[in-house]
Amino acid sequence: METLELTIGGMSCQHCVRAVREALESVAGVTVSRVDVGHASLTFDASQSSAAIIADAVTDAGYEVRLPSA
Repeated sequence: METLELTIGGMSCQHCVRAVREALESVAGVTVSRVDVGHASLTFDASQSSAAIIADAVTDAGYEVRLPSA
């Protein structure tokens, strides 16, 4: 399992938090630890998903994602 910390733009309320959590939980192999306005923490199984796939799910939900620098 890999850990991922996302910075997420465009979030301003609990509806946004719920939408981002649902988007993250829809990705295979993802376990969400925490979602707050502007931030999400999660773990994922690299054999089922990737940081890019996870970021795409959040983008598809209407938010901006900044992945941490490698």
